[in-house]
Amino acid sequence: MTDLAIGAKAPQFELPGNNGQVISSTTYQGKPLVLYFYPKDDTPACTTEAISFSQLLPDFEREGATVVGISADSVKKHDNFTKRRELTIALGSDESTEVCQRYGVWKEKSMYGKTYMGIERTTFLIDADGKIARVWQKVKVAGHAEEVLEAVRALAR
Repeated sequence: MTDLAIGAKAPQFELPGNNGQVISSTTYQGKPLVLYFYPKDDTPACTTEAISFSQLLPDFEREGATVVGISADSVKKHDNFTKRRELTIALGSDESTEVCQRYGVWKEKSMYGKTYMGIERTTFLIDADGKIARVWQKVKVAGHAEEVLEAVRALAR
């Protein structure tokens, strides 16, 4: 469970991103930001999630919102992932996991009886004032991007 409550100020961040961009929370001030954390580029669920957000990006932008995905993958992996899957969203590289830890999504996980640290799939909707407006934890990918878009639309009302 994340320690970030609804109404809390979202942690600031600056990360290297795909296509040589710098992804900084200050860039998005004054407009809603969908910040989604995902485990790994080019895995089935993460690919589906990234494609869904990319397909809906024009709808998010019409609402004045931006979508940014963050994982611990390298910028090179993000660039390859973006090209291979024709993604239009920005992807931030948090190889140190510092931002993931500040957002409370770097968790102990287990698979096949082994425990390890990894990103718990989580999405934050940050309002124009930089405050957490909504949090989705342990996200199920099917229909998630559409649900987040509806929350962005509700925020605009």
